[in-house]
Amino acid sequence: MPATAPSHHPRRRRRTTRLLAAAATVVTAGALAAAALPASANAGESHRGHGGHGRYQDVQLLSFNDLHGNLEPPTGSSGRVTEVQPDGTTKTIDAGGIEYLATHLREARKGNRYSITAAGGDMVGASPLLSGLFHDEPTIEALNKLDLDVTSVGNHEFDEGAKELARLQNGGCHPTEGCYTDEEFEGADFPYLAANVLDEKTGKPILKPYWVWKQKGVKVGFIGVTLEGTPDIVSAEGVKGLAFKDEVETINKYAKELQRQGVKSIVALVHEGGFPASSSYNYDCDSPGAGDGISGPIADIAKNVTPQVDALVTGHTHAAYVCTIPDPAGKPRMVTSASSFGRLYTDTTLTYDRATGDIARTAVKSANHVVTRDVPKAPDMTRLIDRWSTLAAPIGNRAIGYVSGDIDRGGTESPLGDLIADAQLAYGKTQDPETDLALMNPGGIRAPLTYAASGGEGDGVVTYAEGFTVQPFANTVNLKDYTGAQLIQVLKEQVSGPNEAAPKILQISSGLTYTLDLTKTGADRVVTDSIRLDGAPIDVNATYRVASNSFLAGGGDGFPTLNEGTNELVGADDLTALEQYLTANSSAADPIEPLAADRITIVQ
Repeated sequence: MPATAPSHHPRRRRRTTRLLAAAATVVTAGALAAAALPASANAGESHRGHGGHGRYQDVQLLSFNDLHGNLEPPTGSSGRVTEVQPDGTTKTIDAGGIEYLATHLREARKGNRYSITAAGGDMVGASPLLSGLFHDEPTIEALNKLDLDVTSVGNHEFDEGAKELARLQNGGCHPTEGCYTDEEFEGADFPYLAANVLDEKTGKPILKPYWVWKQKGVKVGFIGVTLEGTPDIVSAEGVKGLAFKDEVETINKYAKELQRQGVKSIVALVHEGGFPASSSYNYDCDSPGAGDGISGPIADIAKNVTPQVDALVTGHTHAAYVCTIPDPAGKPRMVTSASSFGRLYTDTTLTYDRATGDIARTAVKSANHVVTRDVPKAPDMTRLIDRWSTLAAPIGNRAIGYVSGDIDRGGTESPLGDLIADAQLAYGKTQDPETDLALMNPGGIRAPLTYAASGGEGDGVVTYAEGFTVQPFANTVNLKDYTGAQLIQVLKEQVSGPNEAAPKILQISSGLTYTLDLTKTGADRVVTDSIRLDGAPIDVNATYRVASNSFLAGGGDGFPTLNEGTNELVGADDLTALEQYLTANSSAADPIEPLAADRITIVQ
């Protein structure tokens, strides 16, 4: 097993600004009132102990997750958070952007000599063009400047496979596109942790399973895992040769190993998440009442991870929460997530007991904070964005279409989902006129199309960069034949099997209609005799030609029947299909209007 890592990477810059700063500690709200510690427990080093240090030392843990290469402020709903007000009403706040995130984190660190910055995975992948066009080298460079200490891998770190992930960690120019600048890409200054991702041949983790932060006798260990179901939501090529193990078993295994090394304060970085009862970032997750709190995979994981782990930083669901969930010993334990796209960061105070080497969990405090845009931009991040934007501009600024208003991606069926499905149907017909319909997975739609200009292109203009942000995966549009019976089964797989607990409702092209009855359970929620194509019932014995992206066509997102299609034809990438559709069907004088999103009749 790997040796304990030093507190800083060899290339890492010293954080002199943290040690010299003399501002007051950021106060965090919330959580964990239990047995009281001595008055000095939250007073840094005032309680003198061995070697001149206080017995109790507050360690600041700043964390975020699911950045997805959003260096520029995300637009539309992707760039806002909801805040609940004292009177129970809510308001939205514009948030995000690496220039602002850097400023907020640097301000939060002031006065905190013991400060760690950690992340919960999906730092890259599904990124806007500014980062995605350059295989996310700009994001890794930004995270280095941000002084990120450690992150777990997420599922999107595997979008381009394990070799590309290793390049992001270790550096080197891209194997086919070479170097983008006159300097070789150096890789991440921080360790990516992948404790539960094994090489199938060797049975060993492909990257470090854990890392230990050390400062003046204080030691905090970090174990990083991604969700065991990563192969179900990443293309088969991206996870080829890899095995993904159970999150709880893996964390517990390495917690024991860290304990044997004398590291008793442990944080798990888990790229798996939950669903809080409220979408407001400052919702009191521990408030009493039926339906309150958090549900989803992370709740079960947290209940079973060994009590040796003191806190869980999570992600994946893009939700915001600061919750306490009892560990197997019944002791409250902090579980946090900071939404996505750099809109929030979490500030957690871990009170380290020098006498025991463990966290005094009764004193843990945590709160999410908005990355507001009313603070000065970090100049080094502005320079980074400007440099990469100059390289991306010739490609990204090209107009590919026009819209009359925001085209959203939210809801069971979305206007943007319908638009993309229509685009793939139109593209499919250019490849095979017999193409009947198209299906699009909602998780592949990464941002809305917004009417307001993102740069100098003018309102209503859709640029290539904006299209790239919507569909950044470079999946191909594939055509396959399915029987009517298989097509019905595909629609039922939206709400059954692995998708029963959290349905994945496919976005459908014009002409396909059906009823989704949410008062029923499982596959029965899709009303079979309501399914129509151009008004005619689906014939279970007939053959239908279906367009979908290569991820779906391979059975991704819990749709195994889509992998059973025949007579496959592989086309161009899905962004090309969208670009061709927008160009052919819109102009400045006649822009595309948001669709009604009324192809699925929903009964609730």
